[in-house]
Amino acid sequence: MRPRAFPTAILGLLAAVTCLSAAIDTPAPTLVPGARVLLDAHNAYPYEGRFGDRVARALATGVPVAIEQDLIWRAGANGTGVSVVGHDVDKVVDAPTFESYFFGTIAPVMEQALKENRRDRWPLVVLNLDFKTNEPAHHAQVRQVLGRYQRWLTSAPRTATPDQPSPMTVGPLLVLTGSHQSQQTDFHDQLVVGDALWLFGAYEAPPPAGATAEDRALALAATPVETLLAHRATNYRRWANFPWHVIEKGGQPHAGPWDAADRARLDALVSRAHAQGLWIRFYTLNGHPAADADAQGWSKGYNFGNLANAAIRWKAAREAKVDFVATDQYEEYAGERRTQNAGR
Repeated sequence: MRPRAFPTAILGLLAAVTCLSAAIDTPAPTLVPGARVLLDAHNAYPYEGRFGDRVARALATGVPVAIEQDLIWRAGANGTGVSVVGHDVDKVVDAPTFESYFFGTIAPVMEQALKENRRDRWPLVVLNLDFKTNEPAHHAQVRQVLGRYQRWLTSAPRTATPDQPSPMTVGPLLVLTGSHQSQQTDFHDQLVVGDALWLFGAYEAPPPAGATAEDRALALAATPVETLLAHRATNYRRWANFPWHVIEKGGQPHAGPWDAADRARLDALVSRAHAQGLWIRFYTLNGHPAADADAQGWSKGYNFGNLANAAIRWKAAREAKVDFVATDQYEEYAGERRTQNAGR
């Protein structure tokens, strides 16, 4: 008896289903660690009533771009409160709310992205949330805010296998958050299987040895990469966030001339992170006259001393495929990137 032939239409449907299943299991190319190197606009929010244009400046450098927002819970009467952007808890009386400042600024970019539907370029903006306070009410409000913009969001399903990253549905906005355990509790663990994850936490590296903060900072540069990045990405924790101290002993103010050993250390950390399925970010790579720190609201501890010293490290970070290169000097970084790209 001859085997029964399937109609062509059914065979075509089976092939389509097979292709769809493969597409669902394959991450978007832009989400693969090492696929893109993004400027990460450090502390892109107003500070003491100044610098309200930082998100707009970051966007003006071109997308895709990463943007950091520091969040503080400003408590009100009767237990109420609101999430605001700011660096210091005691200086946010007049700070704008997270929703009005950030989402209000990026809305035109997001809506245009949805209209154009160029999913091969998404996410266009990677939002890095640095929670300065971690109240449960704060976390709950931030998730509520994100829910109002879920059309924009890159998401993944909460699953019963949290140690295994589930496929992401890519949107024009990807939201990252920190390593604090309470954030995992509120943004992942308390969700039921099938709910959407809208924020993705940072890998929690082991604390370095040392009796003082200075000792621990100095120890970072000598800590083996296998120790710093011992575990793979999970469904919630998908990125690693390191100070530059892990590359050069003592960090930016104490950095010597950039050399082959520094580059090897950088390459090793990036390669290890990517092999573990993690994006990786380094902060914060600045180079400017000392007086610019106060004038621009920048931390003195992130300064390599001049633009040339920062630029050589920006270039090395791009060549090493660091996913997020944090700096306060958005335009200078973008200019150096254009120069490097033009020389290829």
